[in-house]
Parts: sequence; structure tokens; C-alpha cells
Amino acid sequence: MNRPWTLASSVAGAVIVALDGTALTVAQPSLQRDLGASFTEVQWTSTAYLVAVAGLLVFAGRLGDRYGQWRVFGLGMLGFGAASAGIAVAPGVGWVIVLRAVQGVFGALAQPATLGMLRAAYPPDRLASPLAVRTAAIGLAAAAGPLVGGALVTGLGWRAVFLVNVVPALAFGLPALARRDHRTTPARTPLDLPGAALLAVTLACLVYAVTARPVSGAGLAASALTAVLLVRHERRTASPLLPPELIGSRTAGAALGILLAVSASLFGTLFVATYVLQRRLGLDAFHSALRSLPLAVLMVLSAALCPALLRRWGARGVTTGAAAALALGVLLLSRTTAPAGLGLAFALLGAGFGTVMVAATQVLVRGAEVRTAGVAGGVQQTALNVGPAVGVAAAAALLGAGTQAALLTLAAVAALAVPVARLLPGPAGAASRTPASRTPAPHAPVPAGRPERR
Repeated sequence: MNRPWTLASSVAGAVIVALDGTALTVAQPSLQRDLGASFTEVQWTSTAYLVAVAGLLVFAGRLGDRYGQWRVFGLGMLGFGAASAGIAVAPGVGWVIVLRAVQGVFGALAQPATLGMLRAAYPPDRLASPLAVRTAAIGLAAAAGPLVGGALVTGLGWRAVFLVNVVPALAFGLPALARRDHRTTPARTPLDLPGAALLAVTLACLVYAVTARPVSGAGLAASALTAVLLVRHERRTASPLLPPELIGSRTAGAALGILLAVSASLFGTLFVATYVLQRRLGLDAFHSALRSLPLAVLMVLSAALCPALLRRWGARGVTTGAAAALALGVLLLSRTTAPAGLGLAFALLGAGFGTVMVAATQVLVRGAEVRTAGVAGGVQQTALNVGPAVGVAAAAALLGAGTQAALLTLAAVAALAVPVARLLPGPAGAASRTPASRTPAPHAPVPAGRPERR
């Protein structure tokens, strides 16, 4: 297996989605003026995508496990590029909203596969390094997105933001579809379509409920009801969508809980920080971005250093320290507006989040067998989509009590990850205490007749 190309494809898939989301935020005011859209319609250009992608990520991961990660990744990339091209020529905001939902469907196909491909290509004990590269690239994309989007909107208009996706989608999507997976035909278990439908409705209703202004009580109720039905169905079906060995693992559950907590805390904090920087301090968007630049820089650096930290202290120690650093950064933001203090706070946020991303994702994906790596990737991506949506919704609701109260609450959310991190593996004997211990050796056959790819 060509590991460099696998890593490049995984990074490209993650970066395209990250750039698209951050650049769209910059393009929305221009889009609103050009298409004569209302504020609610513009908001739906983001909500439609979030609802579609959140609802389908886990099922898309299962499709990758069944039909091949490269095939599903290629289809997702090409579909994402085609939807982007359609948005670039859309005649009205209604078309933009519909095509953003289509973009979300294909984004859901591509994202779990970017992790599933890495799990299949690298031995469990070498996963941390490619995951660090992927996380660092996402950090760079998040930092570059507003700058790239601003330059494109200023020079060429908002439509150019979406055209940027087309060439890389073709460049990585076509080779992925043309690639042959040299393996025997897998034993295909049923896809659990009822479970997929219930999970999609549960997550879509949850994301819609928390992104609506005000928060939709009906959406929350529908999400809770379908969640109950989903749990009941998954316990009774012979081929559940969510593998018991993944969802029932304390280690995997802890990693997911940590990802939810830290992503909710970080994105809720960034939402509040925008008000602090632009309203309280009177900074414009560009100078606000400069003040928060240490976040992106430290996210990239911490991701790069994380594999070495994991070898020395294990996921338990590294994640404990990183979650504490993130919580400290949020606390510092609640108490200072001085340039040096803000720089240190954003640096702590970046270092904490970048480290947790690599460490918790490594635990989750490493613990999955190759035959369920797509589902593990889908669950991880779901946490990183639902967490920010919940965090921003909570921050918006708490702003009425003041920015300090909102930030203190968000710091407490990040601090919840510290005790949970005690369930993660330590530096010695980690493999024996995680589901990874059940992963076959590099040259042993994988269950269900599927040899592990290398």
C-alpha cells in the first residue's frame, strides 16, 4: 500500500472540508447582498450542511467498511466537488441551501473514510504520526480559511470560494475511484438501515435544534425520542450499525466524551471571544484574527509534538494535561483583555485542542479493528460536528448573563474531560488495556475473511 498517497488523500479530504467551512463564513455577507437573501436564509447555508453531514457520518463509515474506504472516499470527494461547482453558479439562495445539503451528504461520505484509510494503511503503534499530520493540516486550514476566503471574495466574488474545491476534489477523487483494493471480498453483513435512519434523524434533529435561534424545543424532543428508539433497536438487531465492541468500550466512550467536551468548549469560547474582541475592544475582523493567531500556531505545533508525548506519557497523561491547558486558556480569556494575556490564552486553547485531537482520535481509531475503522471514523467525526454545535448554542444562550459567566461555564465543560481522561491508556501496557489488543498482528488474517491491507 502506498502510505504517502494514503496520508496525502486523508489530509486533502480533511483540509477541503475545513477550508470550505471557514471560508464560507467570510463569504456569507457578500452572498447575502448578491442574492438578496435574508439573514435566516444565509444562516441556512450553514445549517443545511451541518444537519446533512451530522446525520450521515456513521452510516457513511459503515459503507466504507463494507464497500471499501477508497471507493467511498472517491465518491465523496467527487460529489463534494460537483456540489461546490453547482453552488458557484447557483442563481438564487434557495439553490445554494439545497446544494449545501448535497455537499453535506458527500462530505459525510468522505470524512470517515479519511480515518478509515489511515487505520488500514498504518499499524496501530504508528497511527499517531499520520493523525498528527492530519490534525496539523486542519489547523493550518482553519487559520488560512478566513484569509483565503477574504482574498477570493474581495478579488473575484463569493462564488470563487466554492470553485476552489473543484480541482483538488477531482485530483484526489478520481484516483481513489480508480484504485484497486488488493484484498479478498469481505463478508458483507446487513447494513442496518433502520438503525441508520434512526441515528440520522436523532443527530439531524439535535444539530438543527441547537443551531436554531432560539433553540428548538421540538427538535430536542424529536432527537430524544428517536435516540430512545435507536438504543432499543440496536440492542435487539443482529447486525447493529454501532458495533458493541466499539460503543461498549470504556476507552472508546471516554475518547468520544473528551472530544465532545473539548470541541464544545473551544468553539463556544471562540464564539464568545468574537464578541469580546470586536464589541468590547472594538477590533475589526482582521485584527481580531491576528489576536487569535496563536491558537492556530500552537494547534499545529502541539499536533506535531503529540506522537512523542504519547510515547512518553501515554494517552492518559497527555490528554489530562491538554484538557487542563484548554480549560485554563478559557479561564484566562474570562479575566483579561490585555494583548499578552489574550495571546497566552489563545495559545493554551490551541495547544490543548491540538493535543487532545491527536491523542483521543488515536485511541478511538487504534482501538477499532480494520473492518470497523470506517464506523470509528464516523463516530469521531460526529463528535467533532455535534460538539461545536452544542458549544456555540450554549455560549449564545449564556451571553445574556455576560461574557465572563459564559466563559466560566465553558471552562467547566473543558475541565470535565480531565477526570474522564483517567479511563484512557497510560504509557506502559496500553495495548493490553484497550480494544487495540484485539487487533490482529500485521500479518495475521482479519476476522470475516478480510486480510488487513498494508
